Order: sequence, then C-alpha cells, then structure tokens
Amino acid sequence: MDFGFSEEQEMLRESARGLLEKECPPAAVRRLMEDERGYDPAVWKKMAGLGWTGLTIPEEFGGAGLTYVDLALVMEEMGRALLPSPFIWTTMAAEAIRRAGSEAQKRAILPKIAAGETIATIAWMEPPGSWDAAGITAAAQKTADGFKLDGVKLFVNDAHLADLMIVAARSGGVGEDGVTLFALDARRGGIEIVPLKTMDQTRKLSEVRLNGVRAGADEMIGTVGGGWKTLAETIDRGKVMIAAEMMGGAQKALEMSVEYAKVRVQFGRPIGSFQAVQHKCANMMVDVESAKSAVYYAAWAVSNEVAEAPLAAALAKAAASDAYRRVTADAIQVHGGIGFTWDHDLHLYFKRAKSSEFTFGDATWNRELVAQGINL
Repeated sequence: MDFGFSEEQEMLRESARGLLEKECPPAAVRRLMEDERGYDPAVWKKMAGLGWTGLTIPEEFGGAGLTYVDLALVMEEMGRALLPSPFIWTTMAAEAIRRAGSEAQKRAILPKIAAGETIATIAWMEPPGSWDAAGITAAAQKTADGFKLDGVKLFVNDAHLADLMIVAARSGGVGEDGVTLFALDARRGGIEIVPLKTMDQTRKLSEVRLNGVRAGADEMIGTVGGGWKTLAETIDRGKVMIAAEMMGGAQKALEMSVEYAKVRVQFGRPIGSFQAVQHKCANMMVDVESAKSAVYYAAWAVSNEVAEAPLAAALAKAAASDAYRRVTADAIQVHGGIGFTWDHDLHLYFKRAKSSEFTFGDATWNRELVAQGINL
C-alpha cells in the first residue's frame, strides 16, 4: 500500500477545495440550513459537471471508474465546507445498484446518477433505531405481480429530494436472512415523506411511511431475501465516505483553532503561547491524523474488496466519530466565549460532528463490530 497521493489525486483535491470555497462559504451553508430543500441545485449541477456524482461508477455506465481513495479526498473537502448535499446517499444508492442490480437496472439508473440527473437515498433504519439486520421489520408481501410494502423507515436522509429510494424490507426469515432491497420511484403512491426536526440543520432527515406500496419484481435489487449482504457492503462504503467527511471537518476546526490561538491576545500575549492551549491543539492534531490513517486505509480496503474491508470501515467510522467529537469540543474551548455564539461557525461543525457520529452507528457500535469480527 502506498498512502502517498498521486499528482492527479492532488489536483482532484485542489479542484474540490476551489469549487467548495467559492460556492459553499459559511454564509451559503447558513442559508441552506433555512431552505426546505437543504441543498443548492446549481452547486449540485457543477459537482456533476466535474464528475463527482459518478466518481466511483464504472466508465461503461457513464462514471469515472475511480476508487474510494479518490472519493475520500473529495469527501474531506466537503466536510471542510460543511456542504449540505445528498451526495453520500446518492453514491450509496449507485453502489447498491452496481453491486447487485440487474443489467437493465444498471443501464437505466447509473448513467442518470453519474450525470447528476437522479438524486437517491437509502431507507433502511426503523423506529427501534437498530443498526443491524434485525431492525428491519417493514414487510414485503409477495403478490401476483411483485410485492406490497408496508412499514415505517426513520432517519432517511434527503428523502424529500430523492427521485430514487432504495428500500430494505423483510420478505421472510429473521436477522440477515429475508431482507430484500427494492429500487423505487420516491414519489410512488403509498410513499409518505414526513420531514423531521434535527439538531444539525445541514442534514435533512425524514420519516418515510410505506402504505401498501407496490413494487414490481423488476424493481427488486438482487435476489429475494438476499439483500442484507448488498446493504451491509453499501453501508461499509457509506461509513468510509462519512468518516472522510468528518476528518475534513475536524481538520478545518483544528485550523480555525490554531489561527485563533495566534491572534487572540490575553495577558499581553497570544493565547497560543500558553502551554495549556498548545497541548489542547496538539491533542487535536493527533486525533485528526490518527483517524485519517484509519479512514484512508478503509478507503483502500473497500476499493480493493479485501476480506477485512468491513472491519476497516467500522474502525474508520469509530475513530472518526471519536476524533470529530473531541476536536470540535476542544476547538470551542480554545475559542472561549465566542466559540459558543450563534454568529461563530464552530457550533455548525460541532453539530455536524454529533449528527455524523450516529449515522451508520456510533463509535461504540462500530467497535463492537470490530470485536466480533476478530472473535473477541
């Protein structure tokens, strides 16, 4: 493994930073927080024009065919800018279709996602809040021409924007057996989307109610009852993406703290000259760099489909969750009173840290997955 970045990757990073610094400054983030849509269609179009929406989609389906290491570079920049966007969930939907969809599904869906024409999301969690397969209880009842879906999905990201929704439902069995995936038009009859109030206003969540939703057999992804493997692999890649995004946010919070420590004067000298502040900033840097190593190893692991990829993804998510939470909390401490104010941007990073921490399972849950994976 070579963890150095190529010239092309560095150019990708610089391109991403340049676009996001211009199109997504803090003022734009705050504006989108108040917008019901929660994203900027013009920025989405520019991202698609740069090929981001198809970064990991194979070239034969209109994508760039790059790796999750390349994608992690872009995700870091999105995290620095706190970009409000349905990007992660749309990329996950494409991944599920790529992994288990029929040839017809791939040719119908993937080019549109790659071109930025289709926004998608994943609906799998339910009111009990369980992150594992046992938490999927929404029923997929077999009918003469397909399935009928009934149930409630909770914490569905950007469901109000989605054109396509990947829905996990139980067609039989228990646990990991019997979970079936469907690719549905998000505006289909019987699908009711109820927006939820959230702490992190840069993320829009909804409750999705399935009331006798009809799904054709051709809308099933993979095999009947065999959807959990595909969903688990897709979630692993979602963990890598959000962990990379978290590291971008943590890095930005660290930079803001160091800059502030240089210019904030107390007792006649910059606060950065005090050992207590230096130690806090040093600890923040250790958190960021250590977690980044885990994230980029996980990105390499899922890109190369290595056996330990699920463990690497879980470890990266756990490390990023802990690091982002601690770094943003320490950053607020370094800034003192101003760090607690609405006008300062740090609270936005702290809220994003908290919401991202519980997406795809918190640090404790993901460490438990690692422990199970190595038979502890």
